[in-house]
Amino acid sequence: MYDNMDEWMTIRRRVLVEGISKRQVLRDTGMHWTTLEKILEYSEPPGYQRRREPEKPKIGPYLEWIAEVLKADRSLPKKQRHTALKIWERLRGERGFTGKYTIVKDAVRQLKRRQQEVFLPLAHRPGEAQVDFGQALVRMLGVLRKVFFFVMALPHSDGFFVMAFERECTESFGEGHVRAFAFFGGVARRITYDNTKVAVSKIVGSRARTLTRGFQQLVSHYLFDYHFCQVRRANEKGVVEGTVKFARLHFFVPVPQVRDFDALNAWLLERCLEDLGRRLRGKTATKGQLLAEERAAFLPLPSAAFDACRMRSTVANSESLVRFDDNDYSVPVSYAHHPVVVRGYMDRVEVGCRKQVIAVHPRCWGRERQIFEPLHYLPLLERKAGGLDHALPLEGWKLPECFETLRRRLESEREDGTREYIRVLRLLEKHPPAAVETAVERGLRMRAHTRDAIAQFLAPPEPWEGTTFRLDGREHLRQVRVAEADVGAYRTLLACVGGGS
Repeated sequence: MYDNMDEWMTIRRRVLVEGISKRQVLRDTGMHWTTLEKILEYSEPPGYQRRREPEKPKIGPYLEWIAEVLKADRSLPKKQRHTALKIWERLRGERGFTGKYTIVKDAVRQLKRRQQEVFLPLAHRPGEAQVDFGQALVRMLGVLRKVFFFVMALPHSDGFFVMAFERECTESFGEGHVRAFAFFGGVARRITYDNTKVAVSKIVGSRARTLTRGFQQLVSHYLFDYHFCQVRRANEKGVVEGTVKFARLHFFVPVPQVRDFDALNAWLLERCLEDLGRRLRGKTATKGQLLAEERAAFLPLPSAAFDACRMRSTVANSESLVRFDDNDYSVPVSYAHHPVVVRGYMDRVEVGCRKQVIAVHPRCWGRERQIFEPLHYLPLLERKAGGLDHALPLEGWKLPECFETLRRRLESEREDGTREYIRVLRLLEKHPPAAVETAVERGLRMRAHTRDAIAQFLAPPEPWEGTTFRLDGREHLRQVRVAEADVGAYRTLLACVGGGS
């Protein structure tokens, strides 16, 4: 077979242009006549073409069985699917196969290639979005830890928004949407999701879904349409899948070193803004320019902000604690045994009772922790002053040194010095710590140690009504009114006493 292109062209020109006879060319070159016929038929060497598949006497009878095994594996997790080695071992043990492993490995490779799914390129309409979560490592305050990052991608303009969170949960899911819509300047009309438990509580058939309460609230607030991928069909949201990989590679490599989540998310926001300046292959404008055009297809942002939290109704226990997300948070002791509503946000936990916020704590993402606010327990300690040094909520409570000095003086001067000291601490319930500290220091200088005396050094001063009448636990007595004295009766009494003498 001639595979030299120069010789191929020369022979074709001699016969087809110059009119040299085929017999003459055969005598000059010594080639076989079938070779000459092929040169005259094809403008270039066609290469070797197999007319039929080669016979595989050893593996051939088992190919159909191997194909069935690979087909059944599609419904299993990737880590539990057959490898070529496992199929070879089963062939030897179950079917008496005597061939080598290499034959089986090549057969498996070819069958997998044939079974690979082919995808249809899709058109993406303006105003549509896709959402997913990814995971990455960051070094926060010198500690290497895993974070979850929310991604919303717009397939039409290729703009995207990325934000990192402690965990993939209802709170982060809602907060991610709030921040993404604000970043894009509008609400996507249709959003595609996978079957995350944050949004789906039950899968019914291939398309029907039972939605979680939190996702229903999100949809009701923003009024977008939603679409869930079929199970194990992540390609239905392939744009955001690719964006997650892009963000992990470009934003988390090398591993970011940050102070906290605020710093990390501020940095991620800058990267998202910078990316809007890119123009992708095949696009006529930058991402930012296309996003500006796409905003016309968005729904408007609601006038009221979405409350991105998870709510739970519970009852404060006998220790004035409420449980949320496997952690206990304190409330004022006056609300012990009362029904309350707990709202968990990304950065805080709020506890409410009768439409009033009664406690706010920083969000704890650990497990089985107790988070106390010492001020919540001071009213109880005023009645049980003996527990001051053993109260768990007060452990680790750092107060200025002047408070300890005040306590020593009160306990040395008064029999009820500890209780009076707790009454001073209760000034922190209504006044800033710095103001109370200044008042205590002034009281120490003037040797005015009681709660009422120190209260007068606060600006604005405590109302005198609150300092002259305290009957904690007997608030009903505050309604008692003492009748005005009759001076005339006193004169009559004096007259009687004088007349009797």
